[in-house]
Amino acid sequence: MKRLLRLLALVFLTGAAWAAWQAFAPRPVPPQATAVDRIDRILIEKSARRLTASRGGETVLEFPIALGFEPNGDKEQEGDGKTPEGTFQIDRRNPNSAYHLSLGINYPQPEDRARAQAAGVSPGGDIFIHGQPNAAGNLITLPGDWTAGCIAVSNQQMETLWRLTQVGTEVEIRP
Repeated sequence: MKRLLRLLALVFLTGAAWAAWQAFAPRPVPPQATAVDRIDRILIEKSARRLTASRGGETVLEFPIALGFEPNGDKEQEGDGKTPEGTFQIDRRNPNSAYHLSLGINYPQPEDRARAQAAGVSPGGDIFIHGQPNAAGNLITLPGDWTAGCIAVSNQQMETLWRLTQVGTEVEIRP
């Protein structure tokens, strides 16, 4: 009987260790889709907390999002917690981000820099569409608006978006 209990305990502990490792283990970077499958536009609707990705005008994906911790209004300066508004492009892909994958947005634009310079502040930068913090593991999706100005989705959603999005994809961010 003791031997059976030890065996069951070992099986349980092994399973628990495997589950913990899976939650925090690095995930392989999803491959990019073929040109036929790629999206050509991402629409972020801040008030609806929605990301819609499309190809040739047809909706391909729709995800709920989290925004900067102060989401109302356009980004004015570094540290204001606002997500910028306007039309941008994906300008970089980071598989080694502090968040589960990230797609960089080419903010600030020249008009953002000029406005910030006139106000004597930094416009900020490093705005991304990304997954959850790597430290949180793959089982957690943080609730509410919590980023510093980025757009966050679940890790699974980010893997899909990563696969379908290339540098140059248009991103429109609406209030």
